[in-house]
Amino acid sequence: MSVPIAGRASLRAALQAHFTPYLALAVGMLAVSCSAILISFARREGVPAIAIAALRMAFSAAGLAPLVLTRGRAELFRLPLGDLALAAGSGALLALHFAFWISSLDYTSVMSSVVLVSTNPLFVALATVLVLREPLGRWTGLGIAVAIAGGALVGLSDLGQAGGSSLKGDLLALLGAAAASGYLLIGRYLRRRMSLLPYVGVAYSTAAVVLVAIAVVSGTPLLGYSLAGYALVGLIAAGPQLIGHTSYNWALKHVSAVFVTVTLLAEPVGATLLAIPLLAEVPSPVRLLGGAVILAGIWFAARGERRKENSRNGSRRNSR
Repeated sequence: MSVPIAGRASLRAALQAHFTPYLALAVGMLAVSCSAILISFARREGVPAIAIAALRMAFSAAGLAPLVLTRGRAELFRLPLGDLALAAGSGALLALHFAFWISSLDYTSVMSSVVLVSTNPLFVALATVLVLREPLGRWTGLGIAVAIAGGALVGLSDLGQAGGSSLKGDLLALLGAAAASGYLLIGRYLRRRMSLLPYVGVAYSTAAVVLVAIAVVSGTPLLGYSLAGYALVGLIAAGPQLIGHTSYNWALKHVSAVFVTVTLLAEPVGATLLAIPLLAEVPSPVRLLGGAVILAGIWFAARGERRKENSRNGSRRNSR
């Protein structure tokens, strides 16, 4: 029995709508996994962390500007001031995320940095308790406890290898995770009512302005580096930022912020594997164990958040 042409078209459209967000997230994960490696190479070219962050966002905002102004200008000018302010706030949090996280790579290993900066689901879960006043589920509480234990293992390993310097890097990575969580939560809220180009145009431009201001205040020059250094920052802007982060922001309209943060768990795996041959960073057994425990804790927490969200969605459907 053959399927009518209209039926085949509707089936194809339904499958595309279902799988496209996951394909976008897969592309984003591949692009973002290269970020820490490219940043480490740029640091070896003498480009400071804040300069990398500022130039990354400046290049990204400049690259997006023609598209935003030609395809998203009409919507951009119609946006309520509240939505514009939230998008700018999201960009400011993105700026803090990069300032903290990229700086962390000066003090701790790629593995420790990317594992700790990927603890976003824990901060999202805590935000639901502290901001939304929702109770902490059993799985979420277990995940937080397990991740804290894993963080202690990573911290003890770093303390034994490089003293307070690595611990400083670990703390900076955690601050970067907290800022990224706010960025993703605001993005999830706004992407339900804003198109992709206006949102990322405002967020990326704000992030660039904030980071350039930080560079000026801190006395970090943005000019005078090698051609290789600028080329590496350009690759960071083109790959991890424009392809990676924009893929995540596109997917936020179709899947929850919690799910997006779960997909970020692939970044530590990819970055750690790349760091072994490219940077000669071989993690110690204790650090590997700590990283695995953190990822397990994040998975538990994300599972709890998914169950909570499914329960809320079921309650909404039943009330209709």
